Formats: sequence, C-alpha cells, structure tokens
Amino acid sequence: MQGFDLGGKVALVTGAGSGLGRAFAHGLAAAGARVVCVDRNRGWAEETAAGVRPGANDAVAIEADVADAASVTAMAARAGEACGRIDILVNNAGIATVPQRVHEMPVEDWDRLIAINLRGVFLCTRAVLPVMLAGGGGSIISIASIIGLVGYYPGTPAVGANYAAAKAGVVGFTRQVAIEYARDNIRANAIAPGWHGGTRLGDTRRAALAPEAIAAFEAAIRSQTPMGRRGTPDELEGLAVFLASDASRYITGQVFVQDGGWTAA
Repeated sequence: MQGFDLGGKVALVTGAGSGLGRAFAHGLAAAGARVVCVDRNRGWAEETAAGVRPGANDAVAIEADVADAASVTAMAARAGEACGRIDILVNNAGIATVPQRVHEMPVEDWDRLIAINLRGVFLCTRAVLPVMLAGGGGSIISIASIIGLVGYYPGTPAVGANYAAAKAGVVGFTRQVAIEYARDNIRANAIAPGWHGGTRLGDTRRAALAPEAIAAFEAAIRSQTPMGRRGTPDELEGLAVFLASDASRYITGQVFVQDGGWTAA
C-alpha cells in the first residue's frame, strides 16, 4: 500500500546502535526513509548506518548522549544540517539497572535511569519539534514498555521501579505531546514492547546474576507469555513503519502494545 511508503522522509532513531533501535533503523530505511542513527557509542551508530546504506538513502551516524541537553541540541542541529529536515523521531534510547526492590534501590540508579529513559525522551522531542514545525508536520514514536502499564514481581526482583516509572512517564508525555501538537500535523504515539531478546538492555542484569538465576528468569518469561517465547527486535519494524507513515495519519496519542499476549493474560 502506498500509505506505508516513507520515500523522501528523514527518520532520526536514538539508541540506534543495537537491539530495537537497530531494527527500527533497518525497518524505516527499508520503507524508504533516510535514517539518522544516533547512539552514545559512535561505533555502534556507524555500524547501523553502514548496515542500512546499501539498500537505503545514505544513512547518517551521530554520537549523542540523550540525557545531556547540549549534546541533544547539537544532535538535532547536525541532523538538520545533514538532511535538511526531520519527519520521524523514534525515541528509543534507554537503559536498565540491576533490578532491586524499592527500599534497596540506590538513588543513583534511580537518577541515572530517569535521566536517560524519561528526560532523554523530553530533550530529544523538545529539540526535534521546531524542525518538524518548520517542515509542516511529523511523527514521534516513543518506546515505552509493558512495565510502564503493569507491574511484575515473580517473588524476586526482575525489573526496577525506576524503569517502570520512566516508561509510565513516557506514556503520559506522549499523550500530552499528541494533544499539544495535533493541529500542527505532528503525531505522537508510543510502542510498549513486551519481553524481547536480542537487545543490550538486559546486559546489566545478566552480569549481576548467576547462570541458574538467568535460566529461571528466562523460563518464567516464556511460561507467562501466552505465545510461549520472547519477541525479536525485527518483529517491531512493521509497527514502527505503520506509525511513521501516512497509513496511520489519523492516529495520535495512542499506546500500541506488542507483547505476545502478556498484558492480556
């Protein structure tokens, strides 16, 4: 369908160096967009950009820290200079800390995660909105999580309250942006993924756990997901393309859950 074509569009993806971000970059490029691959690790951003260039429109790699206002301002300026416009923003960059119950969580872990996972979404959106306004519209896609919608505690810490709070904040932020900019032809929606493999998000948790604890965690995820498995990053590509394209031009302020049935169970 022609409505899914992103030809002539420019998409900026944060956290594009790996995992879901890399999948979003590949999916948007395959639909015709020129992709700006942003990551705090320059090498990872360049790897993603190199991977989409052969079949896409000269992807751009930019190193930026989404939690740092000056870095984000420079990122938006560089993207604007390189591409002349930004039509699509995917707020994907995020981290996870070692899961702990609230009374055991270091304040530093709370602050560091909120700075990247929530403040970063605000800073990037704030920096890109003027470019979208000047261009006559755009689509903002922010990555929330099912953990921002429902809690999860299987008797041992599996996810932190800081992560849950940040992702719930992304949902509220998305809805407010959607309302504020609806008449400017700028749409804002969120994707709430379930438990996906193939990302670096769980590296910190895995490094802190014994192999048997990791195996028990994985078994619990599979048993409680109705589809009986984790998702894969590429399974989110189509949803991102839909929300970025004119196929969803009358959709704004919504949260799209992609979780193998987790929140329905």
